[in-house]
Amino acid sequence: MAKIRVLVGTKKGGFILTSDGKRKNWKVQGPLFTNWEVYHMAGSPADPNRLYASQTSGWFGQVIQRSSDGGKTWETPGGGPTVQDGMPKGEANKFVYEGKVGQHLWYDGSSRNWEFKRVWHLEPSHDDPDVCYAGVEDAALFKTSDGARTWKELPGLRQHATASKWNPGAGGMCLHTILLDGKNPKRLIVAISAAGVFRSDDSGKTWKPANKGLTSDYIPDKNAEVGYCVHKLAQHPSNPDTIFMQLHGGVLRTDDAGGLWKPIAKGLPNDFGFPIAVHAHDPETLYVIPIDPMQGRVPPEGKLRVFRSKDGGKNWKGMTKGLPQENCFVNVLRDAMAVDTMEECGVYFGTTGGQVYVSADGGDSWDAIVQHLPHVLSVEVQTIK
Repeated sequence: MAKIRVLVGTKKGGFILTSDGKRKNWKVQGPLFTNWEVYHMAGSPADPNRLYASQTSGWFGQVIQRSSDGGKTWETPGGGPTVQDGMPKGEANKFVYEGKVGQHLWYDGSSRNWEFKRVWHLEPSHDDPDVCYAGVEDAALFKTSDGARTWKELPGLRQHATASKWNPGAGGMCLHTILLDGKNPKRLIVAISAAGVFRSDDSGKTWKPANKGLTSDYIPDKNAEVGYCVHKLAQHPSNPDTIFMQLHGGVLRTDDAGGLWKPIAKGLPNDFGFPIAVHAHDPETLYVIPIDPMQGRVPPEGKLRVFRSKDGGKNWKGMTKGLPQENCFVNVLRDAMAVDTMEECGVYFGTTGGQVYVSADGGDSWDAIVQHLPHVLSVEVQTIK
């Protein structure tokens, strides 16, 4: 029988939740990297035992951890944090990785200063466990080809002509989404808060904004080329040209890989939220979790609901069975929702209150795997057959 492994990043370490394919009884491993913020943990599609984790501290900087045995043991392939000689005094980040994602670049030769703060998102390659991409704050994209021992920036993105117009969202100027096109290996799509969506068709050498159709009341030109606070993107591997977006005020889809975005939020209690996910076997079934931005970013009416559309966003239905429907004041962050690939697709999400929920029936009903973890930052799922 298949095994499910859920990788949970929290503000006080990482956790690994495991179960068999029935997804009823769960074993909890952790905390890993105790008292460090674990922004993201991800497993390689090419080797399920190869895991990567982003371990971050405001005091000690950024560490990338790697496991080759499914999380039983971990190593720091590029070495630990070291004090960099000549670091300007008084700056927040005094501990860096030399020759890794943690390399500190203070000035890039343009009009913008750039400061490495943390890794928000790790995206392993589809076919090589040693290849992984990292989206960081301040917004930039890195790649490793040797299992996280060394990292190299893909500089064309940060040096884009529009970069001077990028600004941080409330959580920082983070590159938080990386989509790898399984049908076109040269195509990369990323999302940055608050800059928008960018697409490369030459393996990350050059980039173009992919924000046509987006609007925002939070920027001077609401139809600008860049400047949009995109919260998350999701796509189905069988149909990579169709991408779904949760915007800071909008749920949208594109059917031409970012050429044009169209709104699909009609029927939702509001169009604000953070995560968005697509069913493992049906590219037109998607999930969002609306959050009320005017009431402290909590579920509308204090009811935690996952809204599901089975027709690509034309119609929505709130899924509530097993979820708290009164006095619920948590949030679900952008990287805290994922799906497994079991025949009956499982859907997972974690909350800022420390709960991790699973639906083993595609969203019809929900159960809490755990109730009292630290504030959940990210959730990823591996289906191991």
